[in-house]
Amino acid sequence: MPDPTMSDPVLPDLLAPGLRLVFCGSAPGLVSAARGAYYAHPGNRFWGILHQAGLTPRRLAPAEYPELLRHGIGLTDMAKHAAGNDDQLPPGAYDPAGFAARIRAVRPQAVAFTAKAPAAAFLGRRTGAIPYGRVEGPADFPPVWVMPSTSGQASRFWDARPWLALGQWFHARP
Repeated sequence: MPDPTMSDPVLPDLLAPGLRLVFCGSAPGLVSAARGAYYAHPGNRFWGILHQAGLTPRRLAPAEYPELLRHGIGLTDMAKHAAGNDDQLPPGAYDPAGFAARIRAVRPQAVAFTAKAPAAAFLGRRTGAIPYGRVEGPADFPPVWVMPSTSGQASRFWDARPWLALGQWFHARP
């Protein structure tokens, strides 16, 4: 696991002004960190559901993640300097203030958390108190969505419906 005090992030942010949507995960998994690509574990549903929800015209490979910018989509993580499953992250790995600053700097139209844990860290709520779908966030922040985790380890919580609703919202906006 990378040293949480290191200055370089495990994976670079994929952020730019004017994005329509930014996805925020907990932290890169160990496979993603090793491959240098977001959602790179073969059992992860992220790339498939992005295509299924109409957010990408085809299923992208993890190594193609920079292509998301062409579709108005960005990527970041709540823990930029650690890798692993949520239960493997060191205490203090999440950086909600840093996340908020990065999002406010680029001002996307919406933010979607790819699991409840990073959403809970940002919103200051228990995971059990957060529903999937659009949720209330800070008044000075873009609209917030919370998606079921695409990790294969979270299969028991998988539900494509919030992802499909996010895709409908995405296409309904100019």
